[in-house]
Amino acid sequence: MNKTWTELLDRAYEAKKNAYVPYFGFHVGAALLGENGRIYTGANIEGASFGVTVCAERTAIYKAVTEGVQKFKAIAVLSDSEEIIYPCGICRQVLSDFVEDDFTVICGNSKKEYKVLTFGELLPNCRIPI
Repeated sequence: MNKTWTELLDRAYEAKKNAYVPYFGFHVGAALLGENGRIYTGANIEGASFGVTVCAERTAIYKAVTEGVQKFKAIAVLSDSEEIIYPCGICRQVLSDFVEDDFTVICGNSKKEYKVLTFGELLPNCRIPI
């Protein structure tokens, strides 16, 4: 396993402990590696109205962007589930604003088992020519 991937998975695992999930109880953590070498973490935050819920991936992205970072190398996302999880459609859309097709996406589970994909594999044929 790549050392960077291990660190991202470890940081995502720690971040999920901070999830605010009073309704569904599904803890998710994410760790985003900026091109500056810093890791930005996020956890999911539920709201009573499902529409205000924010995923761990977006929390990490928004933290980085508000600190002036808009270029990223990789993200790890994992949860309490024994199944490997993947970013939702909204998170994929937000990622598409900041990453290229070769961006690394590490998808994991509660046991830190994982699959590594590129963003292009996760969201094929999504680029809209402008």
